[in-house]
Amino acid sequence: MLRKGKWLVVLVLALTVALAVVGCGKKELPAPQQGSSQQSSGQQQGSGSGTITAAGSTALQPLVDEAAKQYMQKNQGVRIVVNGGGSGNGLSQVFQGAVQIGNSDIFAEEKDGIDASQLVDHKVCVVGMAAVVNPNIKVDNLTNQQLIDIFTGKITNWKDVGGPDQKINIVNRPKGSGTRATFKKYALNGAEEAQGIAMEQDASGTVRKTIADTPGAIGYLALSYIDSSVQAIKIDGVEPTVANIADNKYKVWAYEHMYTKGQPTGEVKKFLDYMMSNDVQQSLVTQLGYIPITAMKVDRDAKGNVTPKK
Repeated sequence: MLRKGKWLVVLVLALTVALAVVGCGKKELPAPQQGSSQQSSGQQQGSGSGTITAAGSTALQPLVDEAAKQYMQKNQGVRIVVNGGGSGNGLSQVFQGAVQIGNSDIFAEEKDGIDASQLVDHKVCVVGMAAVVNPNIKVDNLTNQQLIDIFTGKITNWKDVGGPDQKINIVNRPKGSGTRATFKKYALNGAEEAQGIAMEQDASGTVRKTIADTPGAIGYLALSYIDSSVQAIKIDGVEPTVANIADNKYKVWAYEHMYTKGQPTGEVKKFLDYMMSNDVQQSLVTQLGYIPITAMKVDRDAKGNVTPKK
């Protein structure tokens, strides 16, 4: 009897140890967290996930890039991706929901193929735009009509406008560019550029380099891109300065818009609020060659109508 009881005790102990070993080998998998890498690949992250995507205007891109860097330093869990592509591309992408912010030099109402009523406009600053030339041309002023005649192909040699005997090489932006649309509307009075005579570059930085490297070149840039490698041109003797833009004496300027589809929420709203904060408006905006909206003495609507600022 004692021997059988002893073996029973041994058997119970052995089973207990075996069950303990099995229990130790089983691990509980943590529940997937919202926004973690365990989401299905087809699931898109929203603004609450900490990722913000913006695309569009290359004229506005330097400001948004720098503001995004500052914002991410202050908010370590947020990632902001800023791409160019032109204002038309930015407006189309935000309307389609491909990005959360569409950066644009033009009003959404000026873009064909989208329902502007679905987009919310956030004006963050003003940018001036100037005709620029290769510095070797030694021309710093053109009349408005001379500028029109150059871009429409009627004037093809710099000697006809007081420059050297040299062919004029035009550097243009693609039709989806807000910089091109603004320049055409306010510098060329809406005149159609000549077809087939201009080089086309799809980004402002590339335009600047092409003009700097090409003899006889002329194009146009946002003031935020102008440096010593190119020469800005006065129009009818009026220089593209902050003071002249603020009262519309110099007319080639545009609002810089950051559009959202519907009212922004979450991190997108916080980032847009940051764009209007003192950190950006009183520092980055002026440092990078833009103009605070508060400095403007006039307002302009999508049709180009200008009224004194109230």
